[in-house]
This record gives sequence, C-alpha cells and structure tokens, in this order.
Amino acid sequence: MNTIREPARDVPLVHEADLCVVGGSCTGVFAAVRAARLGLSVAVIEKQNCFGGMATAGAVNVWHSLHDTSGERRIIGGLTREVIERLKKRDAVIVPGGPGGSFRLNTEELKIELDELVQEHEVRPFLHTFYAAPVVENGALDAVIVENKNRRQAIRARQFVDATGDGDLALDLGLPSHEQDSLQPPTTCAKIYGLGTLGDFDWPAAVREHGPEFGLDPDWGWGGDIPGLPDIQLRADTHVFNIDGSDADQLTRAEIEGRRRVRAVMDLIRRYGPPEGTIALADLAAALGVRETRRIAALYRLTGDDVLYGRRYSDAIANGSYRVDIHHSDGPGITFRYLDGTERVIRGRGLSAETRRWREPLPQDPTFYQIPFRSLVPGLVPNLVLAGRMLDADKTAFSAVRVMVNTNQTGEAAGVAAALAVRNGQCIQEIETKLLRRTLAEGGSVML
Repeated sequence: MNTIREPARDVPLVHEADLCVVGGSCTGVFAAVRAARLGLSVAVIEKQNCFGGMATAGAVNVWHSLHDTSGERRIIGGLTREVIERLKKRDAVIVPGGPGGSFRLNTEELKIELDELVQEHEVRPFLHTFYAAPVVENGALDAVIVENKNRRQAIRARQFVDATGDGDLALDLGLPSHEQDSLQPPTTCAKIYGLGTLGDFDWPAAVREHGPEFGLDPDWGWGGDIPGLPDIQLRADTHVFNIDGSDADQLTRAEIEGRRRVRAVMDLIRRYGPPEGTIALADLAAALGVRETRRIAALYRLTGDDVLYGRRYSDAIANGSYRVDIHHSDGPGITFRYLDGTERVIRGRGLSAETRRWREPLPQDPTFYQIPFRSLVPGLVPNLVLAGRMLDADKTAFSAVRVMVNTNQTGEAAGVAAALAVRNGQCIQEIETKLLRRTLAEGGSVML
C-alpha cells in the first residue's frame, strides 16, 4: 500500500478541562452534564452539527419504557426522565398510555433541549469537530487531537469518556476489542408525510409483493407518530445488509443504499397505491442508524444469561427492561427474546411470527436486568471510561442493552465516575462503586 509521510507539526492546545467527552450523543451529553453538576469543567466533542446522536441525527424518536416488565416499578430516572419532563413543556413528547409503553420524541426539539443542557452547565461544546488521535503521556491519556474548521487542535483533560459508539478512542489506544462474526444491519430512518391518505391500501403488503421490482427485500421494519406532526410518521422500514459501520468505505456505501431504499419504498407506493393518496418525503436522517460494530474489552463482559435471568450486581449502574432484539444479519427478519422465557421470530415483513420458549418457566421471572460498572471500565488506561454501545457485552446481552434508555444511563455513570476520580485523585479502576452508586442516586438515577 502506498503511503504519504505527513510532516511533523506543533498542534495548538485549544482547551483544557477536567473531563473531555468524545462523542456528543445523548449518552455523551449526559456524561458531560452529570460531571459538570459535580463541579468539573467539561468539554464535549461531536462530529455532527447537533448533539443527540441516533436520537437526533439518526432521527430515532423512541425511548423505551422507564419501568420494569410488570409496569409496577420505575427502574430508570436521571437525565432520561428529566429530558422527557423538559420536552413535555413544549408538547414535544408523546407519553405512553401505560408504564410499559414507549415515549415518542420530537427529535428537532430534542436537539435544542440538549443545546440548552450543555449551555446551562457551562460545558464547552465542540460541534462539527472530529476526534483524530490520542496523546499519551506516562501510560495515561493527556489529550486528544481533533479536526474542525479551525484546523488541527488539541484538547487536554484529566479524565476522558469514550462515547464514540464505535470505540474509536479506545481502539486508537490499543485496547482489545471484540470483533463480531456478524453484525446487526443498520437502517436509514425517514419522516414521511401522507401515509394516512392511503386509506385501506396495505402498503407493507405491496412492498412484500412488489419489492423485488424496486430492489427491496421482504424486510421487517417499524414506525410511529411524531409529537406535533400528525400527518408525518417516522419510518424505519429497511435494512442495509452485510455492512460494517466502523469501516469508512462500507459506511459510505450504506448511507447511499439506505437512502435509495427509502425512495424505493415511496416509488412503490406511488405506483401501486391509490391515486388519491399523497405521500412526500419530509426528512431523511442525517446519519445511518448503525446498530452494532465493535465492542471494547472491559473488566467484565455482560452475557446473555446475565440479562435474561436478571442477574443483580453490587456495582450496577443501569437498569433495563427492553427485550433482547436481534436484527438478523443474513437477511430480513428479527428475533425478540423476553425475560419471561418466550421468544418471537419474524422472518420478514408480513410473514407469520413463530412464538416459542427459549427456556422453561421459572418460579419467578425477572422483570429487569442490570449493567455493571465493570463493563464500562477497560483495564489498561487509568483515566478512560466507556459509555454507550461499545460497552463489553456478548451478542445477546448487547441486543438488549444497546437501546438509548440504557446507554443514556451508562453515560451518566461515566460522567459521575470521572468526577469522583478527579475529586479523589484516583484512576477509574479504583473508583469505590458504593460511592458511585450513591452519587448517582443523589443525582436522580435509580439504583436497585
């Protein structure tokens, strides 16, 4: 492979802080805010033009239940619940009818809400800014190199959170990762106007029947309402298969193919739908909805049995009740696995679902699962903590904990852990988890 040697150069130090969060999804913003509330100076780096990650740039407008599967116990609080309450003031969230339902967000309002959270807590924002490389001194992270309109710069901090999704910072530090044999395929989300004008026309059945004519698989998808926009639906109807979203070339192809598939669905509806129907593309996600790439090895790897049997941990920092949700990598279909021992497999759009048991009934089924702090702590770097979907989990466990109401909590835990490390002069691996849990609870998180 041919190479070009880049000349050595001095990089200006543009900012110094107690904590630098790399990645400004809700996970990253929540890490920054929780640390700032505990007195840290914080910087947050985000490559997009807004904070929120998949919830905003990806247009994924669903936050799942904050309760256990019985609906009787609230298991998630913290900034997830706080942001929902803030959005309610602007009628920017659809609240479920019961405790087991999901919240639907106006993701455009969420962008502004996250801006306000960052500004209220005097977090230093870096938008349109790409993380480029780490700077290591004496075995610890000293700074990160970034690129933006002001060219190449450095940000120095005492502690760092990797909230990049793909574990980019951790990978550049040489930390071991778990590469997957197969990856759950990504989806391009779209906001579509006028699906309600189609009357009784069964457009999913039409996609199933006529899809090959438009280069579409008999795929499985979902959609829902958007607060304040009754004539527009959020749709996530197609997958892009055989794609690794952590590879630049594959990601480029997938972005283009995902948009093509959205148009193909709409062209199919225009051709075979009722003539009085009027549909229009209102918005396309600014970023492909990547579900799975690499995961970074940490002090503990969460397993499917840990999740599905509701194993409890003395260092638990997050609780969840969302089902195991595995999007098939070898073609259309999805497998749902539930805490009550049942499983539902859907092979493609419109096909009958197969319901079966993955285990025999228990005397008492678990109603939630937990994520231990150890799954966010790599063993080799003293001032780095993970947050988000690159946490250490096997395939089954990951397929439950990857949703936003769960990863939001990992961000809050990472921010609080960084604050405790700065306050007590400790490395991340030395954090007293009882103190971590107590501090999280004092800030509104639910610790069980």
